[in-house]
Amino acid sequence: MTYLDHVSGMPTDPRVISFAERFLSEGSGNPFTLHSVGLEGKRGLEDARAKVADFINAESPGTIVFTSGATESNNLAVRGTGLRNRRKGTHVLMSAIEHISVVNPMKELGKQGFDVGVVPVDSSGILDLNVLREMITPETTLVSVNYANDEIGTIEPVQEISQIVHEKGALLHMNATAAAGRVPVDVEKDGIDLLTLSSNDLGGPRGAGALYMRKGVRIQPVVVGGGQERGLRPGTENLFAIAGMGEAARLASADMVSEMKRLSAIRDAYIKGILEIEEAYLTGHPERRLPGHASFRFSRIEGESILLNLDTLYDIQVATGSACTSQSLEASSTLLAIGLRHEEAHGSMVLSLGRQNTSEEVPAVIEGVRKTVERLRRLSPL
Repeated sequence: MTYLDHVSGMPTDPRVISFAERFLSEGSGNPFTLHSVGLEGKRGLEDARAKVADFINAESPGTIVFTSGATESNNLAVRGTGLRNRRKGTHVLMSAIEHISVVNPMKELGKQGFDVGVVPVDSSGILDLNVLREMITPETTLVSVNYANDEIGTIEPVQEISQIVHEKGALLHMNATAAAGRVPVDVEKDGIDLLTLSSNDLGGPRGAGALYMRKGVRIQPVVVGGGQERGLRPGTENLFAIAGMGEAARLASADMVSEMKRLSAIRDAYIKGILEIEEAYLTGHPERRLPGHASFRFSRIEGESILLNLDTLYDIQVATGSACTSQSLEASSTLLAIGLRHEEAHGSMVLSLGRQNTSEEVPAVIEGVRKTVERLRRLSPL
């Protein structure tokens, strides 16, 4: 098996499992209780909070709110910020290539009377900064932009975006699910007010995520209950997943420089080899892209057919579009936003690498892709 779909689901690092498994037994007390077992759980929770804060250079562990994953964090950031600050204004913005877990909360705000604007991107997925500057009004309370796009791998000009947003008096939320652990994310240096993180995308267990909130930022909970996580995310914390997320963040930080160099070389080899296939095209920015991410489109065939053929015939797992929308069989909104026609957007393939991938896999994968494309084109009515 050659697994090349790490943006959809990253295998949990065995070192993380070893570290966190005790929270399934003796360290599993409810952190909200005062007895010794509960206090042990509380120590594990706060240790993870400190690790995640350190990972993104947050000003303090208290700026980290744990959630069940990136989708909940994005909902809390988008809906929570919009609703809490609606007296200031009801205008919010997002980029044209946001993840569905940002798009749908924005739509929910729209149903509640908010004016939702969409900022266009260029053909490589870079946000149009001039249009962004023009679209922000005194009524704008929040701008939400992907730090890096999970479908095309493009990394946005974060600091330039932050400067524009803050000059206009709005708050900046960035979904760093695809970027964190793959490239350095520094909320202080980048000037980010709210940041979404996912445990699984760091090599941690599924079922945990986090939202960074800069001190002074006020948001409204989207789920109500007890007082856990400062009342912003009520419910007993998933200690195993959260402790694992903290350790995964620590390991990602320690390994990042060497992994960026290693995965960039493998990525470039894939790009070079696959672009030699007839009518194969790179999508996303050719340089400002995630180290382990290579995305393509092929004329006259369907991405779903590529995925299924590679999986069935060659035991190679890839993606087509975003994992959260790939089963809809509709053209990718991200690929349409960068200017592709519907028939072009349907023929996408995404390779995303992780720790277990090596350069030795590259020739066999490229050959598998080449044979798959040739076979599907022979069968295609197009």
